[in-house]
Amino acid sequence: MLYYLFKWLDTMFDIPGAGMFGYISFRALMAVLIALIISTVWGGHFIQMLKRRQLTETQRDARIDPFGVNKVGVPTMGGVIIIFAILIPCLLVGKLENVYMQLMLITTIWLGSLGFADDYIKTFRHDKEGLHGKFKVIGQVGLGLIVGLTLFLSPQVVIRENIEVKEPDGKVTVVHAAKEIKATQTTIPFMKSNNLDYADLTAFMGKHARVAGWILFVLVTIFVVTAVSNGANLNDGMDGMCAGNSAIIGATLGILAYVSSHIEYAGYLNIMYIPGSEELVIFICAFIGSLIGFLWYNAYPAQVFMGDTGSLTIGGIIAVTAIIIHKELLIPILCGIFLVENLSVILQRFYYKAGKRKGVKQRLFKRTPIHDHFRTSPSIIEEGCSVVFTKPEQLFHESKITVRFWIITIILAAITIITLKIR
Repeated sequence: MLYYLFKWLDTMFDIPGAGMFGYISFRALMAVLIALIISTVWGGHFIQMLKRRQLTETQRDARIDPFGVNKVGVPTMGGVIIIFAILIPCLLVGKLENVYMQLMLITTIWLGSLGFADDYIKTFRHDKEGLHGKFKVIGQVGLGLIVGLTLFLSPQVVIRENIEVKEPDGKVTVVHAAKEIKATQTTIPFMKSNNLDYADLTAFMGKHARVAGWILFVLVTIFVVTAVSNGANLNDGMDGMCAGNSAIIGATLGILAYVSSHIEYAGYLNIMYIPGSEELVIFICAFIGSLIGFLWYNAYPAQVFMGDTGSLTIGGIIAVTAIIIHKELLIPILCGIFLVENLSVILQRFYYKAGKRKGVKQRLFKRTPIHDHFRTSPSIIEEGCSVVFTKPEQLFHESKITVRFWIITIILAAITIITLKIR
């Protein structure tokens, strides 16, 4: 809204300074600041309101934690703070006609509502199971369909392909094609010819290969949205864990979105140029600002939990951003923490059920998701149950585990950016 107001003032009255809203850098910084102010100032009032209404959830039993951390009576549904701190700056300084901005706003509201429904059932109906898992999956699949089909059908969604030009002296330079096209290409890490076209995988279908390629792209979109949002949800188990990891991941995606929207940087890095993706920078800056502001209250000892309202939304935002900039195959590296959290739960359940069929009690880890393994005392494991991985013997306080997970995410983020040049 402010973007359109100041654009009008600049055009009609040539007011000094009004043209600043035409610069991505200025609007991005404004988005960060507004999100920070909302999440810290309004967030504090929102937390007090939650406390007054006793909207809390028992998150941890001191019996389980070897350090006696007992988190009872801490307000939940703090993800509402994150959502409002994202939406308001984007509505104020973003270009709302941009299809990428529209998709990100839809993602935030869609998964925020899904997570809120889950938290509402847990808090108001006192049902610890919350929203049934199948409804969460339906919601995630529905969002994946919306994102995939919009990218397929919208005329705004185009790219410029990379073209390698060999100079007379033998030097190879990369330029972008003059014509913008719709394509199902994505970036492959560590590969010299770094673009994969999903349509190539369906070439055996002849004249239907292009449509089949888009169908495959939509299916990949659904899978990525579901996997990453669930991974973020599982990672939200310790104070500041998910918010800190997601802020680091968001900063990395912001860099990738910026270079993808800049034709010269995209040519230098030999990545596809995506016109209009600069609006993702505005959204990601609001995303980072909201998470940093939320950490003010969510860092150990937490004054509020984000709940599924926040974690599902965060995961969906990360997934959809990566898909829009055609970097979804970088997700296993960038979101390596989320991937490991997902795998630990899947392997634990598989191993436990395999033992149950044999009539024995067995587990791979002491507890899952994997971050809980490092703080769980073996003494709480039920009698007669064997555990494959009991190391390390030393148990860690959750604040140490959280910071170390942040450090790992920083390393993975650096590797993700490096992949742009290591090919």
